[in-house]
Amino acid sequence: MPLARERLVPFIVAVALFMENLDSTVISTALPAIAKSIGTSPIELKLAITSYLLALAIFIPMSGWMADRFGARTIFRSAIVVFVAGSIACAMSSALWHFVLARFVQGMGGAMMSPVGRLVLFRTVEKTKLVAAMALVTMPALIGPMLGPPLGGFITTYASWHWIFLVNVPIGLIGFLLVTAVVENVKAEVPDPFDTLGMILVAFGIGGLAFGSAVITVDFVPKWIAGVLLGTGVLGSAAYVVYARKMPAPVLDLSLLALPTFRAGVIGGFVFRVGAGALPFLLPLLLQLGFGMTPFQSGLVTFATAIGALAMKTLVPPILRRFGFRDTMIVNAVVAGLTLAACAAFVPGTPVWVMFCVLLLGGLARSLQFTSLNTLAFAEVDPRRMSRATSLASVTQQLSISTGVTIGALVLETVLTLHGGTTLGAADFPPAFLLIGAISVSSVVFFVKMPANAGEELIERAAKRE
Repeated sequence: MPLARERLVPFIVAVALFMENLDSTVISTALPAIAKSIGTSPIELKLAITSYLLALAIFIPMSGWMADRFGARTIFRSAIVVFVAGSIACAMSSALWHFVLARFVQGMGGAMMSPVGRLVLFRTVEKTKLVAAMALVTMPALIGPMLGPPLGGFITTYASWHWIFLVNVPIGLIGFLLVTAVVENVKAEVPDPFDTLGMILVAFGIGGLAFGSAVITVDFVPKWIAGVLLGTGVLGSAAYVVYARKMPAPVLDLSLLALPTFRAGVIGGFVFRVGAGALPFLLPLLLQLGFGMTPFQSGLVTFATAIGALAMKTLVPPILRRFGFRDTMIVNAVVAGLTLAACAAFVPGTPVWVMFCVLLLGGLARSLQFTSLNTLAFAEVDPRRMSRATSLASVTQQLSISTGVTIGALVLETVLTLHGGTTLGAADFPPAFLLIGAISVSSVVFFVKMPANAGEELIERAAKRE
């Protein structure tokens, strides 16, 4: 690939990430307004978040194979079109089930967009440049989370929540044109046969567990249906684990977990992201329902998290060179978890600057951890297995966020029931923040088990090239 084109690829991948990150952070500040508009409660809207993440988890396993079979450019462009179509459907929703279905369509597009973009990046950039490239590609994407909370709050407060989904239309158009002009339609010379049975088992396993756990505490479907979904998820997941061991090219290659760095990055990352995934759901609800802020005011406060994340990106390479992956991830997991737990101390009288500082520090810590996890996980992966590795890593990331939202909502519902109330207040949130903080801290168990020199080759080679 020509040098100019190689330099553009990270930016193009960032456009896709920008659209997804903008969408996820814009909606977080609008949850109370959307709930009121379509006649439901903010807690029940977790179904819309879960349906999006569920679609990601189900369809991501197909993304690597489809890119190998039909070409990265073809799948990338198609994913953008589907994502934009889902965004338009969200804006037109007038009931909870409409919104849940529209978010599922969005998730189908997102399932192909980010992992295929990441696959293009890994196939374009040398491993020696991977740390710097990963930091570079996520830096423009972090503009989405920076703009999301205040933009979503501003639109919701002064216009209508419907417009927060329509902003994806021009962004998607730009991304489509860039992919068409720059990304090569690279295909595998001999793609693996599609694992149809494995895909069915994964869909039933992931879908049953994720959606069953989300609906069991709300009145969206009868309880027996939620129980059937959970049972189906358990059976489907167990059947797939047995089935995958016998397949040379399963849709989700669990044998990759034998690689120490991939195992730490994926499993340890799953546990860490459970806490991080719950924060965008819990914090806007606390600020708006608990503290009485407008969506715009709430967005300006949560803006601090994205500022911290963006500021950290240029510091990641020198930090990893100085302390190494293992020590950095152990200490940083504790710091990031404590900043999540610290949100339990927020009360209506807490100064905004105090909340801003806590969220800023949390953004710095989580950004460092995410970049470290995303880079280290692929350090030992053979290029021929990269598409399957990106699929498995992406699935676990989305499931962790969905799990975080489910746990956060479940704690709120439990506390609300114990208090005998019907409306969420500030006093209902501390247990949820304490729990998700503790879960993120517990991820150190997986990082401690890593070799002391994990990822050392990536750091040394990157340093020699600078």
